[in-house]
This record gives sequence, C-alpha cells and structure tokens, in this order.
Amino acid sequence: MRDETAVAERGAGAAAARPPYLEVVSLGKQFGTFVALRDVSLTIAEGEFVSFVGPSGCGKTTLLRAIAGLDPATTGVIRQAGREITGLPPAERDFGIVFQSYALFPNMTVGANVAYGLRGPSWPKQRAQARVGELLHLVGLADQVAKYPAQLSGGQQQRVALARALAPEPGLLLLDEPLSALDAIVRLHLRQEIRGLQRRLGVTTIMVTHDQEEAMGVSDRIVVMSRGLVEQVGTPEEVYRRPASAFVAGFVGRSSGFDAVVEATPGTVMAAGRLIPAEAARGLLFGTPVRCFARPEDVRLGPAAAAMPGAVEMEVTHVEFLGALCRVALEAPKLKLEADVTPEALRMLGALPGALLPAAMPADRIMVFRADE
Repeated sequence: MRDETAVAERGAGAAAARPPYLEVVSLGKQFGTFVALRDVSLTIAEGEFVSFVGPSGCGKTTLLRAIAGLDPATTGVIRQAGREITGLPPAERDFGIVFQSYALFPNMTVGANVAYGLRGPSWPKQRAQARVGELLHLVGLADQVAKYPAQLSGGQQQRVALARALAPEPGLLLLDEPLSALDAIVRLHLRQEIRGLQRRLGVTTIMVTHDQEEAMGVSDRIVVMSRGLVEQVGTPEEVYRRPASAFVAGFVGRSSGFDAVVEATPGTVMAAGRLIPAEAARGLLFGTPVRCFARPEDVRLGPAAAAMPGAVEMEVTHVEFLGALCRVALEAPKLKLEADVTPEALRMLGALPGALLPAAMPADRIMVFRADE
C-alpha cells in the first residue's frame, strides 16, 4: 500500500514547496469566434510530470501548443523559469516536443535524427556525438544508430523521437499523445520507460493524453479540462477519489452516476424511491437535487451488501471479463450500477445475467455534487 505522506509530497505538496518553473496566467485562445481556452491558470514545478486529460475538443492540445508557441495564446501570460515567453516564437523557447506521428526524417539515420538539433558553438562535434550515444543508450537503441526510421518498429521510432527531443537538454519536455499510435503492450512498456527516463533526467514534462490510465500511471499531477476550462488539478489519487466536480467524477475513471435528492436525515439521499446513506450529502439542504457517483470497486454485492443500509435488489444484465476482475452491470427501476468482483467471487455469488442480487454502496464512498454545479 502506498504511503499517503509520500504521495502528497510527490504531488501537490511538493509543487507548492518549490517555486514554479512554468506559470500559465489567465490564458485564453480563440480561433475566430470559437473559444478554445478560457482564463486558464496553472503552475508547474521544476521536475514535475504533469498530464493534461479531457474529452476531445476540451482544449488540452491547444494549451500544450500555446505553451510551445505553435498556436500563440490570444490573451494571458506564460512564464518559464521566471522569463516571460508569451510572445516568443517556438525557436526561442526552451522545450523539446514529441508528437504522436514520430515526425522523424526518413532520409536520416537514427543517429542523425537525434543529432539534428545539436548545432552551433555549444555543440562541437565530439560533444554532439557523445550526447547522441548517451541518449540512444538511455532509450535502449545504442545498436540501432546506423539504421533508418523505416527499419524500426513504431515503438523504436518513438524512442528515437524522444531522444531527439531530449538531445539539446531542454528545460521542458512536451509530449503530444506520444503513445496513441502504438499497440497496447508497446504503449504500456514505453510509458514506463518515459517515466523512468523523466525521473532520471529530472526534466519538467507535460503530456497530453486521452488515455486516463496512462495519465494516472505516470503523472505527479493531472490537469482535467472541459470546454476550454481547467476543472481540477491534483494528484492521480485526488482527482480519482476526491473529484472537484460532477464532470471530473464522471470523466476520470469508471463510475456509475445517478440523480438523487437530499433527505431530511443528515447524510442521506433519495434515489429512485430508495433512501441511500451518503456522507457527502451532509451539509446540503433538504430537497437539494444532486448527482451521485459510485466507483465499481466500491459497490458491494450479495450477503455483504444485504447487511448494509440502503441495499437494493438489482438484476445482473451483463458480465464483462477483464482478467483479474469481472465487471457486473446491474439494473433496478431508475437505477443502474456497475460492480467489480473477482472471477471467484462472481462464481460464488452466481452473478450471471438474469440473476437478482442485493447491491449496496458504502456511505463514505458515494460522491455527491449539487445538480446545478
């Protein structure tokens, strides 16, 4: 089990303790009449790994490109290491970038691709060659230096792109959905390698990804975006367990959502004609419409559920085998839930489609938000 103190220090607490390396202040971006970013403010500490997540069109790639200067912001300020870079062209900003499409030069060898940005008096030939060798060793491609991109797999090409982005020793590494074109197994291995390399080099990193599991697995903090706004910034644990809004609760991870009304008894809601204990409803006025969410790993089934307050008899409508877990879809009038159980528990419960089972949610695990938020 993770040490909660270590997690906090690694995430938001650590960020607050250090001066910000990157500051985004009241950033806005318009394309004609379309507003892509709305008053976005964000600080990132030196050495942090931060991921931008959100649905398509939420503004996460636009924010990354604004930081890079590829799509300059319409309003607001960007500072990097204390220097304002808002109006600077990309060539005058201190960053390396990796795209989804690799963007390697097909007519250049692996070594030449990595060395492409190592020019000028700061990079004499001997130093440049040493840097290329160092990075290819770090990404596990030291023996591929003389090959061309077409002779490499997709994962290998992305490693070359990563080495090229890191070659000039940038202060900021930008990753624009770098793994989405790869198959699942390669994606898993490469994301672990990227995180290990980032920790080893200590380079401040921002990644845009549509893969929430990817963001959760590698990030110090996650920025959740929607409609050009930042909904929440926090550690993976914070955005998953303590979402700041109904949008974050429904978007990050898997959850079952249902409408309810706050009851007169403190810490209870009425959902689909049933009284359900929900600690998060304390402090809300009686009669307040709310939106509630429950994670599938928190939903209890069978005898364990029957003994809990607010238990509901529900019908199993579908079972999805996920390897170590099975996801059970459940329905009752005006209420739908999902529960994660082990294959062994599934057999013991007899949770086959059509079966009726008691289901319940621990009162302290139900997330509650005002319906008008």
